Amino acid sequence: MLSVTVLLLFTTGCWSSNEIEDLSVYVGLGLDVAKESKFEQNINQQGASYPKRKVLTATVQIVPPIAGKNEKQSGSAPSSPSKAYLNEQLTGDSLIQIFRQFSLRRDRPLIGHHLKVIVISSELARKYSLEQVLDFILRDNDIRPSCLIVVSHRSALEALSSTEPGEIPAFYLTGLVDNRYRSNKILPPMSLIKLDSTMQSGKSFLLQNVVTAQSEHKFSGAAIFNGNTKKWIGELSQYEVEGISWIKEDVVGGALKTYTAGDGHSITYEPKNSHSSIIPKVHGDDISFHIKIHSEGRFIEDWSFPEIPTTEQYMRELEQQFEEEARKQIGQALDKMQHVYHVDVGGFGEKLRIKHPGVWRKVKDHWDETFSHVPITYEVHMKITDFGSSID
Repeated sequence: MLSVTVLLLFTTGCWSSNEIEDLSVYVGLGLDVAKESKFEQNINQQGASYPKRKVLTATVQIVPPIAGKNEKQSGSAPSSPSKAYLNEQLTGDSLIQIFRQFSLRRDRPLIGHHLKVIVISSELARKYSLEQVLDFILRDNDIRPSCLIVVSHRSALEALSSTEPGEIPAFYLTGLVDNRYRSNKILPPMSLIKLDSTMQSGKSFLLQNVVTAQSEHKFSGAAIFNGNTKKWIGELSQYEVEGISWIKEDVVGGALKTYTAGDGHSITYEPKNSHSSIIPKVHGDDISFHIKIHSEGRFIEDWSFPEIPTTEQYMRELEQQFEEEARKQIGQALDKMQHVYHVDVGGFGEKLRIKHPGVWRKVKDHWDETFSHVPITYEVHMKITDFGSSID
């Protein structure tokens, strides 16, 4: 009986646990340049304010604990009973203080254990370093380091809003990343922990860009961040992101489209197996790079209506056209990196560090500027392995 009584002590539940119905679980966090909501403006007029500067506005996207229960959504976009989420905002100059202020207006404390995505507006990232903006997030052990980081072309609140019944924008954005096998315009996901290590390395980097129109969202291009300042300095287009994906061997799907020389009809190649290598070359103080790209895939669409589309000669002509299009994408991406923004976001410095560590130690402190003047050559080889289920 004594043994049974002792065993019962080890089968009890957690005495320090909190029921999920008693918590406000937020799955999305948006960070914008300070813009007080009407709710904040009204309560400030009533004296309900505290000492702060207007630096940033934080939006938390909360999943209501009980489906169908109506809760008020203050200080954010208009809500409706059909929405599966709540967006609430507060403004200040300390993110943790803003989070604690939510305790004054919600009967359930915020919990960030299930945070899926952090959206940072490009306007805020242009003004402040990501190290400043995310300092509390990186220190807080309540937030999982696996959450996704993206940049909103306009406000983060817009990227976390939707008029689609039942849709939770935070889940929608994280779900888009899973489509990488369908498109090489989607960057490899940048998690919070990966972003932290990237910033610590001092390298310039890319974050997925989100654009919003009429409450609908789309991944489009990439935001460029300077490795020294950790600030937003510009953007790459979708076309240029495709070029980056060829360089960094991130092509896991997608479509490469070009046009026939004679009639201008579109023809499309679907990459299935691609490989690239960046080869650093050092001669004295001179540094250069050569990129080798090889891809195998499917000839998947042809609007030119050729008479004999499956002949060996026709396939070779198509391969040359697709190679030329890939070279254009790579060339445009390199031009943006070297001559417009003067940053290396293609992984060239890492290859130099591995192959020639002595040379890297000499140039690493001013690598972005050095990279801007480094000669880069590239070769692309495409091989069409099949042409779908066509029987022509």
